[in-house]
Amino acid sequence: MIRRTSVSIAATCAWLAGAAAGCTGSRSLPDPVLYPSPAIADSLSTRPERTGFRETSSYDEVVAYMRRAAALSPRIIHLTTFGTTNEGRPLPLGVVGRVTDASPAAVRASGKTVVYLQGNIHAGEVEGKEALQILLGDIPVGLYDKLFDELVLLVAPIYNADGNERIDAANRPRQHGPIGGMGIRPNAQGLDLNRDHTKLESPEARGLARMLTEYDPHVMIDLHTTNGTYHGYHLTYAPPLHPNTPPEIDRMLRREWLPAVTAGAKDAGWLLYYYGNVPSAEDGNPEVERGWYTFDHRPRFGTNYAGLRNRFGILSEAYSYLTFEERVRVTSDFVDRSLAWARTHAADIRRATEAADREDLRGRPLALNARLRREGPVTILMGEVREEANPLTGHMMLRRVDTVREERMPEWQSFDAGETERAPAMYLLPPGMDSIVDRLRMHGVRVDSVFDVPAQVEVFRIDSTRVAERAFQGHRERRVWGRWETQTPRMAPRMMGVPMDQPLARLVFTLLEPRSDDGFAAWNLLDRWIEPDRRYPIIRVPAQP
Repeated sequence: MIRRTSVSIAATCAWLAGAAAGCTGSRSLPDPVLYPSPAIADSLSTRPERTGFRETSSYDEVVAYMRRAAALSPRIIHLTTFGTTNEGRPLPLGVVGRVTDASPAAVRASGKTVVYLQGNIHAGEVEGKEALQILLGDIPVGLYDKLFDELVLLVAPIYNADGNERIDAANRPRQHGPIGGMGIRPNAQGLDLNRDHTKLESPEARGLARMLTEYDPHVMIDLHTTNGTYHGYHLTYAPPLHPNTPPEIDRMLRREWLPAVTAGAKDAGWLLYYYGNVPSAEDGNPEVERGWYTFDHRPRFGTNYAGLRNRFGILSEAYSYLTFEERVRVTSDFVDRSLAWARTHAADIRRATEAADREDLRGRPLALNARLRREGPVTILMGEVREEANPLTGHMMLRRVDTVREERMPEWQSFDAGETERAPAMYLLPPGMDSIVDRLRMHGVRVDSVFDVPAQVEVFRIDSTRVAERAFQGHRERRVWGRWETQTPRMAPRMMGVPMDQPLARLVFTLLEPRSDDGFAAWNLLDRWIEPDRRYPIIRVPAQP
């Protein structure tokens, strides 16, 4: 047997023997992985491992690596694609588990809990891409065999494939490596793919939405890097943040899953906590109360989008000022522990998502927007960095100093509903809105033809509307104010109905409500109807008491 030193710590995980508490041991000495020959060990070494973590993988290298891993484990790793990038690159997907093939039908027929793992949505944040390759490379030697008793994995290491191919050492200049360079944040259209989950303008986001509909994973884990506040954590994380997230999914993540992962990681020497930043005057926030603030609640962000699909979402943010090798290793550790918990609680995960899918939201108040909730105080670990020169370019990088300072402060980690509106029984789209119908169906939303319009409907009366002064992602986001009023409808030859007694009702509400802060109106997709006479084109069938 040949030993390949892997950053994956799966070989030492207690859960491989059936426990879920996680792994133990020092983070400075990852255990080696056993391979049967030097050729196999070499074939399953990633580009960072081959270059001493000086370089990251190209698109072609990722695809080739996935093919080699699948060839060595053909009964477990099945390869397919789930879309095409703006420049025509197929997006590779590993369907990993005891299933007959890579098809959605085979995954659904397994009856197992399905976990989607995504790397490289921002192609300068490359450790997720490498950690997921390493996970695939450890499967042929049996390190994850017990995992597949309960789980099927959907592994997408390189979501922003076009951005990945713009590797340059000048990208993310203060990040500590890889010193040979990394890709860029946007895709080839110049879009941030982690702001495109509601409007679906990129081919990548449309492919992802289709895959989520067809395979219907119960869990989404999205792997990133953060370069904000100088804190003391190796990795931070977040559950879905939108206040319309199903409460049981939020509870399980905040009270069980993420605390268990955090405790196990601490035993292994990694410091984890909820994602946050401490705003300061230097950031242009002189009047903001000092504290630990999470990010945006809106479903344009992938893990928040997962929550509105009634699914578990976990955001992982490795600290940018760790070395590249450390970031890969802590990301691998976080993925391993998250999968460990999912394996042990697979049935609970399915029950929570199935209950959310069955929930009838008609007539219930739902959030149109949100406000941060102040809690605490809590103890936050603040840290320090030092400058180091990139040996190839001479540009200064920042490196985390292993010194941690505790500070008590309030935190803002959750959102409450801001304004609310009662969910209707159905939304009605008049003729001529085919582009909106198509976009809803891209999300997996059920849209039906309606020939019998009820005697009473609700029409939204716009009092005022305003667009942002500056463009964001090519849009000047719109805000709408007004109210729903009951009317007797004028008959139309055919309308399209979006019923709210469907699993994606939370998402439908966010997309179609005029005052929603991340809906189609906000993204200017309804401007052709709103701008001429300030008319909101979509009407509602009110829910019965």
